[in-house]
Amino acid sequence: MMRRVPGRWGGLLLGLCLSVAVPSGAVAAQIAPVASPAAGGVPLDALKQTFRRPAATPFPETNPYTREKAALGKALFFDPRLSRTGSVSCASCHNPSLGWSDGLPRAVGYGMKPLARRTPSVLNLAWGAAFQWDGRAPSLETQAVMPISAPDEMNMTMDLVAERLKAIAGYRPLFDAAFGPGAEIGSETVTAALATFQRTLVSGEAPFDRWVEGDDRAIGPEAVRGFQLFTGKARCSSCHAGWRFTDDSFHDIGLHTTDLGRGKFVPPAVVAMQHAFKTPSLRDLRLQGPYGHNGGLASLDAVLDHYARGGEKRPSLSYEMRALELSPAERADLVAFLKTLQAPPAPIELPLLP
Repeated sequence: MMRRVPGRWGGLLLGLCLSVAVPSGAVAAQIAPVASPAAGGVPLDALKQTFRRPAATPFPETNPYTREKAALGKALFFDPRLSRTGSVSCASCHNPSLGWSDGLPRAVGYGMKPLARRTPSVLNLAWGAAFQWDGRAPSLETQAVMPISAPDEMNMTMDLVAERLKAIAGYRPLFDAAFGPGAEIGSETVTAALATFQRTLVSGEAPFDRWVEGDDRAIGPEAVRGFQLFTGKARCSSCHAGWRFTDDSFHDIGLHTTDLGRGKFVPPAVVAMQHAFKTPSLRDLRLQGPYGHNGGLASLDAVLDHYARGGEKRPSLSYEMRALELSPAERADLVAFLKTLQAPPAPIELPLLP
């Protein structure tokens, strides 16, 4: 079932935005539709449409959208009482001011312990097929339980979460409004509300989107060249595909790591999944870094250097990973293109917690 999110949530983004140059009429004329070197010479206009953003946000029939459920989920997302110490909320790691992540190389968990992986953004997850870096969560509802109950993250049990929420009088009317009078305050309703709120977190319209819709002035010629590199010579779109710029699959890109990633959940014989991690979206990319599942790539230059080398050679290395030489001008064009995937920031009103 597809449903458009009403109000400002349909275009939500908080984070850092970089300015994008708007070409003059003379320059715009230089970027008229041409045959792209990407995907075997597919015409540029046809190629652009494969990155067209959808008109509506999907919600599952088992957990349909309601404004009341999203409001409850928002309160829960920002409430530190869902953690054992009462000091850490979902928003502590998924901070809207930091692109719904935390800006750190690796997440910091319970007792200020550094964790093994970087905190991913929660933008645009309504379209996801599997969640967590290793894909072990099949739905946002399942995923919502994991950080709350993980001993090294929020270190709670869902029973204790329910007990705390029942003791807070202001939550009773929120649960009644979201699920009906007398609704159970428990794991199922808590995770349904959290998942509903997260599905409303959708990137706003970026300059790239306006270009896809036919506004040739929306991005500059250097960004157009970057798009052609992205979908052609640089082969980025082999994994960063579709409007969210992710294939929702798992790849070993050759980072130096002992973490098996997806490989922990499949037989060892499935060699390609060893050290494989979910392809991150490039929408609203924090251009300051860090990057990689372990935050091991500090900057975009480090990312490009890594892909130029082709990654650490091992049997599981993704077949898409091949050494690639890009000139300084080509690197600059790719970065110019990535900037066009950033939407203007939209304000979010923090909830008044019960």
